[in-house]
Amino acid sequence: MMTSVKNRVQLLGNLGKDPEVKTFKNGKMAKISLAVTEYYKTMNGDLKKETHWHTVVFWGKNAEFAEKYLKKGSRVLIDGKIRNSSYEDKDGQKRYVTDIVGNEMVPLDKKQAA
Repeated sequence: MMTSVKNRVQLLGNLGKDPEVKTFKNGKMAKISLAVTEYYKTMNGDLKKETHWHTVVFWGKNAEFAEKYLKKGSRVLIDGKIRNSSYEDKDGQKRYVTDIVGNEMVPLDKKQAA
């Protein structure tokens, strides 16, 4: 039986910096900045390269794994869900944030995958 997945994203990319890790009473949170690069051809046949940056947040065991094994430049495959939120900045302006809550990760660097 197949379950309905309404909010799922898979990203393959490289970390732009080391994970930012915070420790709370109930566990750890790790935030990574992931660069995802895609290549495509324009209408006139030129090859274009476009990089998009995504913030990915991991909790618990996944956060501990990210802290231990992921570093700036690490190549990783991430499975997660998109989360939208908003907050008021110090000037009272409403700001919107979109990030990814990571459920699973697969490190693709040889020394990390071992």
